[in-house]
Amino acid sequence: MSPRRFELVLWGAQRATAALLALFVVVHLATIIYAVRGGLTAAELLGRTRSSLAWPAFYALFVVAAAIHAAIGLRTVAAEWLGWRGALANVVAAAIGGALMAAGLVAVRAVAFP
Repeated sequence: MSPRRFELVLWGAQRATAALLALFVVVHLATIIYAVRGGLTAAELLGRTRSSLAWPAFYALFVVAAAIHAAIGLRTVAAEWLGWRGALANVVAAAIGGALMAAGLVAVRAVAFP
C-alpha cells in the first residue's frame, strides 16, 4: 500500500471510530444516569452486566474503537510535535494502541466474566 493510500485509510478509520465513540459515549452516559436515578447498587449493576452478552460486547467494541482512535491520534501528535514519521511512528502507535486494547479488554472480561 502506498504511503498516501495508508494515510487515507488511517484518516477514514479515525473518522469512523470517532462516530462510533460518539454513540458509545451517549449510551454509556445514559446508562449511568439511568442507574444512578434508579438507585441501582453496584451488585445490581454487575448482576445485570453478567446476565447478558450484549453489555460485554458493547464495552468490548467501545474499547476497540477507543484504542484504534487513540493510536491514530497519538501517531498524528507524534508526527507534529516530535517529528516522528514512517515506521517508527507506526510501530509506537500500534504498540500503544495494542496495550490500550489489551488493558481495556481485560477490564471488560474481569467485570463481565469473573
